[in-house]
Amino acid sequence: MIKIMDYREYTVRSADLFNNYEIEANIRRMIEHIKHKGDEALFELTKTFDKVQLHNLEVTEDEVEEAYKKLEPYFLKAIRKAISNITKYHEKQKRNSWISEEENGIILGQKITPIEQVGIYVPGGTASYPSSVLMTVIPGKVAGVRDIIICTPPGIDGKVNPYTIVAARESGADHIYKIGGAQAIIAMAYGTESIPKVYKIFGPGNIYVTVAKKMVYGAVDIDMLAGPSEILVIADQYANPKYVAADLLSQAEHDTFASSILVTPSLKFAEAVQEQIELQIENLPRKEIIRKSLQGMGAILIVPDIFKAFEVSNEIAPEHLELHIKEPFKYLGFIRNAGAIFLGENTPEPVGDYIAGPSHVLPTGGTAKYYSVLSVDDYIKKSSIVYYSSSGLEGVKEEITILANLEGLHAHANSINIREGEYK
Repeated sequence: MIKIMDYREYTVRSADLFNNYEIEANIRRMIEHIKHKGDEALFELTKTFDKVQLHNLEVTEDEVEEAYKKLEPYFLKAIRKAISNITKYHEKQKRNSWISEEENGIILGQKITPIEQVGIYVPGGTASYPSSVLMTVIPGKVAGVRDIIICTPPGIDGKVNPYTIVAARESGADHIYKIGGAQAIIAMAYGTESIPKVYKIFGPGNIYVTVAKKMVYGAVDIDMLAGPSEILVIADQYANPKYVAADLLSQAEHDTFASSILVTPSLKFAEAVQEQIELQIENLPRKEIIRKSLQGMGAILIVPDIFKAFEVSNEIAPEHLELHIKEPFKYLGFIRNAGAIFLGENTPEPVGDYIAGPSHVLPTGGTAKYYSVLSVDDYIKKSSIVYYSSSGLEGVKEEITILANLEGLHAHANSINIREGEYK
């Protein structure tokens, strides 16, 4: 089921997953349709793709109250615990504006300003992903974003999943709209009669959603282009094969394109994990998806030693990295590329998905080499502050005019020289 191979046989998955010209052509048509017809186009597209005839797009207060009545008390208890942890973690990320007084009356600084309005896409329809709501809304609220809207597909009854509604309300979202797919991304990027134009779009989705995010970039900012989920486990001979197998399976159940990889220097341990996978998979409801995922995207890579395991991991740059090794903190410095790092056998990846505190929105497809986990920083803007006194300007005028004239930008030099007679 899951292949054992020498690490040199493995081909790293490319991050270039979203160049689909047919999908791009369809989305280009949708962009023009929504730009010209606004809400009318959204109603048409929802009827076509979701088989629902809507008459309004925003979730009402009555629908919010109805959602609360449908939920079990234990769900509220769990979600409020998660909200507390996620909020506390992201509070530690907040940045402050600063001012620094230099010589000659020069003042430099940086001003931190929250993005005013952002949009969150939450997958939905028949499924419910309240954790995705928490992991995208809460960092924005901590950052101080004024207005956070959510777009999520309605179910066949024309209503938004109650778990999604309550998660949105509890985490501080300001508005919820019953619209999904690429059309939701387009609506947030350009605005319609009901849905306001936002400045940045966050959240995961299928390939249509992701390609739409790619195509509206420029009209708005986006968080990242997220592909299929990934886990890489580095394990030595002292690890527990039962735990490692369970963690690989937990990621494989996402979909058939999810990637589950074990890297280990021990062939004996690899075979033990393979046996455990066969035993555990039989009791899992999504076993057919898991089997296809492991067959197509799973692998157990045998390396000569644990240091080669770190090299292989850094090249793959996984979304989730688990270290099932003795003294994992000792080796943390060897990890250069990973979205989230889980240390020790008692820290499985689902801890990060739901309760630990860091956002679970992470770079995939090798993009952890240059992208970071979603954080408060993604919801702010930084403006530089510059003040020069007359004596401060006098002290640098020569260097500025030399560089400006070298570049052929003589008006730049003139804006300095014209002040020369007025220096105090």
